[in-house]
Amino acid sequence: MTYENLMGNLREDSVIILDGANGTELELRGVPMDDNAWCGLAAIDNIQILKDIHMDYISSGADIITTNTYASNRMMLESAGLAENFRLINEATVRVAKSAAQEFPDRDILVAGSLSHRTPVDDNGNLTVMSCEQEAYAEMALLLEREGCDLILLEMLYHPDRVRHVLNAAKETRLPLWAGFSARKGRDGRLLSYYPGADIPFEELVQVLTEFEVQAAGIMHTPSNLIDEAISIIKQVYDGPLTAYPDSGYFKSPNWQFENVIPASELVDYAKLWVKNGVKVLGGCCGLSPRHIKALSSLKK
Repeated sequence: MTYENLMGNLREDSVIILDGANGTELELRGVPMDDNAWCGLAAIDNIQILKDIHMDYISSGADIITTNTYASNRMMLESAGLAENFRLINEATVRVAKSAAQEFPDRDILVAGSLSHRTPVDDNGNLTVMSCEQEAYAEMALLLEREGCDLILLEMLYHPDRVRHVLNAAKETRLPLWAGFSARKGRDGRLLSYYPGADIPFEELVQVLTEFEVQAAGIMHTPSNLIDEAISIIKQVYDGPLTAYPDSGYFKSPNWQFENVIPASELVDYAKLWVKNGVKVLGGCCGLSPRHIKALSSLKK
């Protein structure tokens, strides 16, 4: 399946299945998480486990698999003392995803390059402000393009300024851009940006979709019970293909807490509502595993 064919399928109301989490699945399989770069170092000593995860998602029905590059930009690797290995780590990470896809010659699997506006966190758990952010995002975007990704998946967009930085970096490539926003519920019940530093209404965050051209947009790393509301808000400013891939559990750095992870059958019940609301691409984020993707695959038309 070429990217053009995939977009054709979306226009024909087909449901496309994205994979689930890489980082938390690596953790479940015994890969240690780095205090600074989280799952970004998996390509150093655990490349076969990463490949196995990609293959398990494909076997479970995923049409698109995502590179484990969410937390491996140069800033994140520098905080782990490995900035000089930026190319080595990320080239290996992309290539293992492509290698996993090639293990299924009877299926055309696309590889999405994950790009985030993640920066290292300070002692209070807040993202640090760094002067090299724009350059680091651009460096990663260009590597994802050079290594042959089919699209760039912009993940966990929630910081009002950095959203624009990472979108500006990504649009310098020739790759299609998909945007995944993250949300939380405020104390007053309003849907807010996931950003913990201020109560930013979600509808204000997604206004950025009126400034940049993306070929799909949606909500990710957000509890399933908030997805439908977020999709309805996105639809007010965006009329392209919609994506939804929730998380389940919570993060306590550097580890994911697998508490009360949503059962696969319950996830499917939610997903049926999202599809009715116009969502075309379904998948999972932190805490969700191949069993969830297999369950979502039952919704393919």
